[in-house]
Amino acid sequence: MSGIVLSTVTVRILLFGSYAQRLGVAALDLSLESPATIDDALNRLRSLPGGEALPERPLCALNLSQAGAGTPLTSGDELALLPPLAGG
Repeated sequence: MSGIVLSTVTVRILLFGSYAQRLGVAALDLSLESPATIDDALNRLRSLPGGEALPERPLCALNLSQAGAGTPLTSGDELALLPPLAGG
């Protein structure tokens, strides 16, 4: 009987402002089952202590470009979660 090998992607998550405070880290690496999307990464983050406070659709930047929840991830990607900005 042959075993099933699941492919994974590992992405670097950068958290800023209140997101970093809620999760207690500014950055972490996540391994996700492939194929993976930003939404998959967000769901994994929400399962971590403090992650339940993340909004449904946070502003995300993938490799320095704004990206939506359905955007595919590949190993080595950098995903930044940016809290809402205020100011004048």
